[in-house]
Amino acid sequence: MVIGSAMSLQFGSAVAATLFPRAGALGVVALRLVFSALIMLAVCRPRLKGHSSADWAAVTGLGVALGTMNTLFYQAIDRIPLGAAVTLELLGPLVLSVVGSRRVLSLLWAALALAGVYLLGSSGFDRLNFAGVAFALAAGAMWVAYIIFNSRTGARFPKADGLALAMGLAALLSAPLGVASAGGALLDPVTLGLGAAVAVLSSGLPYTLELFALRRLPAATFALLMSLMPVAATMAGFLVLGQHLHPLELVAIALVVLASMGAVRTPPTRKAP
Repeated sequence: MVIGSAMSLQFGSAVAATLFPRAGALGVVALRLVFSALIMLAVCRPRLKGHSSADWAAVTGLGVALGTMNTLFYQAIDRIPLGAAVTLELLGPLVLSVVGSRRVLSLLWAALALAGVYLLGSSGFDRLNFAGVAFALAAGAMWVAYIIFNSRTGARFPKADGLALAMGLAALLSAPLGVASAGGALLDPVTLGLGAAVAVLSSGLPYTLELFALRRLPAATFALLMSLMPVAATMAGFLVLGQHLHPLELVAIALVVLASMGAVRTPPTRKAP
């Protein structure tokens, strides 16, 4: 289920990239978030009343993180290969894991990740496009914010209600940018149909699979398997977009994946009583 989630998410991103010539990156982000919000709100039907200001603060933080993270990531894959973008984005959660562990061994995982980034750079950041690299790294930073606010929201709302509300907020924030960027192109039937498919592949199906997977797997195992995201992204980029990566770039992706797995498997230090 976790591997299926990763494949669905990354193939959804690859399909989204094929839509960029039709609606632009901002337009595609808006389509994905709007359709995703409609699906989740219809399924979850969250209550709007009876929540505290702290509850809404958590939802707002998650909604802003979701909208910003997706916008930055789509800007990245509009400029650099999907596998490289996901690899750089993964550095955000990796840094969070290393900092949270506070173990000497964590420095090894950080060094492996830096070696991977160095190899990506040595193969030519100019070929990757500097702006695309910057967008991917910024998306990784917002992924950290997403993790933090998702945890807070999950503790305050039942089931996936908080996520559904946050997705609705993210859609409201992204829709004006998408309309301003793409205009009438968003009303094209083919674009709308593919946008709905992207929403299902990138949000509906992955979130459902992850929900069922977390009922069967320990959180650490789940996080370990999610570290394979760059591999799934590289496959999707190759099969859907025809993106070829040099052997050195594939080694770089493997190093970041190994670093992420190691960081997840390194338990945090226990505080002294």
